[in-house]
Amino acid sequence: MGTNDTTDGGRGRLGSVLSGLAVAVGCLLLLGGFAWGALTYQPYTVPTDSMSPTVEVGDRVLAQRIDGADVRRGDVVVFQDPAWGDVPMLKRVVAVGGDKVVCCDAGGRLTINGKPVEEPYLRSGGPASTATFSVAVPEGQLFLLGDERMGSQDSRVHLQDPGHGAVPRGAVSARVDAVAWPRTAMVDRPQAFAPLPGGVSRPGPVKLVVASVLAGSVLILGGAAYGPIVRRLSRTGRTRTGAGTHG
Repeated sequence: MGTNDTTDGGRGRLGSVLSGLAVAVGCLLLLGGFAWGALTYQPYTVPTDSMSPTVEVGDRVLAQRIDGADVRRGDVVVFQDPAWGDVPMLKRVVAVGGDKVVCCDAGGRLTINGKPVEEPYLRSGGPASTATFSVAVPEGQLFLLGDERMGSQDSRVHLQDPGHGAVPRGAVSARVDAVAWPRTAMVDRPQAFAPLPGGVSRPGPVKLVVASVLAGSVLILGGAAYGPIVRRLSRTGRTRTGAGTHG
């Protein structure tokens, strides 16, 4: 009987140690995930429907803090420029410095340096613009369009400005990786831009951040629940044993 008590006590101590370790690791993952996310991402509430259907008005998105030099064609970016009202805005980069962007070809598509670009994210499936244009994007600049081409106030509105509608790379503060609320969705990189020089950007660590937070939460809950579960099972076992002996 003494041996059984010793064995059970040893198992109990080991379980307590493991549950404590799970809680400790869980706290590190949970807090580390939140800290990582806070340092890497800035939340942004979409004020208009100019990027519909990719992101809708009122959506809360997670935008990775980046340097303007890291921007690639196809990125959905947060930027701020005095010529555009000097307020944070959300648009898609369709061309970069040195590109010639023209709209539209016979199929209603944008062409970048003479190559047509398929844009499956457009609400109506085309045309790429209701107004025709041809722009040589200055070096160090970005040409930006909304996905809702019918009503978006974008680079097409500023074609007569000195930069021909383009904004400096330095105006960009973040790149959208995901929609967080009220729905959850990743914002994919359009592969139509991948064959062009520089290719497309790589997604940020949003999935790893979420995985860290979820794993931490599971470990904390599991570790915290271990003690009460073991005590309940132990009491149930003693009750059954006592009842069997009495009978």
